[in-house]
Amino acid sequence: MGNLGNDPESGNLESGKMLAKFSIATNESYKNAQGEKVTDTQWHNVVDWGKTAEIVEKYVTKGKEIAIEGRLTTNAWDDKEGNKRYTTEIVCNELLMLGNK
Repeated sequence: MGNLGNDPESGNLESGKMLAKFSIATNESYKNAQGEKVTDTQWHNVVDWGKTAEIVEKYVTKGKEIAIEGRLTTNAWDDKEGNKRYTTEIVCNELLMLGNK
């Protein structure tokens, strides 16, 4: 569960299949050793395909609170300097729109 950090980027691939990508922020709050409340924000990249991507394109915008269920995928590539880079994304299976934003 989190809030969108930007409007989704969406489009159709050459195959005709729809794709939507966006990032969500999740927050975890806890008290540190001094008793002060600390909020830790983590950002997650999300990829939606097909009908879910169509829903995202029509109804999901920056700031919207959503809940997603999916699987983690990690992609690897070499950058310009030849260093191995990795990115992890959530491939969304289900999406639930929350709140009134």
